[in-house]
Amino acid sequence: MADVNKRFQNWALRTEPGRVKATLDSKREDTLRRYMDAVTRLCTMEAKVREVLNVHGVQTISYVPYLDFARQLYKLTRGQEITGESFAVAAQVLLEKWASRGLNPDVLASVRHQVFDIGEPTQP
Repeated sequence: MADVNKRFQNWALRTEPGRVKATLDSKREDTLRRYMDAVTRLCTMEAKVREVLNVHGVQTISYVPYLDFARQLYKLTRGQEITGESFAVAAQVLLEKWASRGLNPDVLASVRHQVFDIGEPTQP
């Protein structure tokens, strides 16, 4: 039973409000900076997608699903160790998924290529 008591004491110490506040306060500036960087990259990507959609004459009311497609591609490009042909295949799978939901595959391909610089996968 000593192990249970020790675990509880450790948990109580880690969750003590003053200690938690001090920890969060010490990390706040760096966290805000990283969040601002991430939001800036995301908004820049979305602006590029909107430019592609404008060129293709997509109606504004239809932007949301195209932006969702782009956000999924963006997620693939961030923090994952996927590159080359595997990356192209994953992007193609997303393209086909969104095309099956009624989006124009040519517009999706333009977003994939012009915004993310991802080509089509090579066929075996």
